[in-house]
Amino acid sequence: MRDPLVPGDMALQPFLPNTASDFTLDAMLARQPPFFPAIALTSHGSLHLPVAQRHPMLDPVNAETILRKASLEPLNATQSAKLSPPKTLETVATEDDPKVHLDARHLWTQFHKFGTEMVITKSGRRMFPPFKARCTGLNQRAKYILLMDIVAADDFRYKFHNSRWMVSGKADPEMPKRMYIHPDSPASGEQWMSKVVNFHKLKLTNNISDKHGFTILNSMHKYQPRFHVVRANDILKLPYSTFMTYVFSETEFIAVTAYQNEKITQMKIDNNPFAKGFRDTGNGRREKK
Repeated sequence: MRDPLVPGDMALQPFLPNTASDFTLDAMLARQPPFFPAIALTSHGSLHLPVAQRHPMLDPVNAETILRKASLEPLNATQSAKLSPPKTLETVATEDDPKVHLDARHLWTQFHKFGTEMVITKSGRRMFPPFKARCTGLNQRAKYILLMDIVAADDFRYKFHNSRWMVSGKADPEMPKRMYIHPDSPASGEQWMSKVVNFHKLKLTNNISDKHGFTILNSMHKYQPRFHVVRANDILKLPYSTFMTYVFSETEFIAVTAYQNEKITQMKIDNNPFAKGFRDTGNGRREKK
């Protein structure tokens, strides 16, 4: 079985523009190596980007799992160690130790208990609960780019039968995954730490021809959201930057075109302030497929 969180080791060649005028986003996209997945930046902040190596120690309990990722740009570890300068007061002052805390964790845990479902539509649907997080340990003056992506949690397709989710077969092929860049990126560590980082504008779709930068998912498949912190002052530097990835197991969900579990439906109605229409009419649950 493939590792659902990590596509595998990759080595990327750095992009080197010929002239100053070439140093544009279009130029970078046009010259990317053939084994680098297609990059697409839109007004919604979507980015196709591969993920590097997985940390060998993963926390199995419902707590944040941190994956430290090497830079996507190839670098010999031995050479790196030899070339690293000794620490000084100046270098220590610029260091950071990013930590991410899931906001509204109790609500996510309640949904996770019954098997969280997220509706996907052709036009795109926002997640509820929305993914929100608080960051600490960032360097106040350094710039950071914050991103999210959603990856397959396993290799199976599911069905809701006898009031529970069960495996119904092998997973359908996945579309190339997109990373959603928080629209405030890049911003200083001080700015990120002063507020809750909210990804409520991220939308899920089952439209494989989507042109809006939404996250494309398969219905009746299980997915895992991931949160990424990148210390960089320009989005163009993302392919060559070091990613810090945070995984919260209680945010795992199954994508559906209509809610299957009545308990999940009721919890969405009770907790979502935008579900007034559901409460007034009693609608919102279409026939199961």
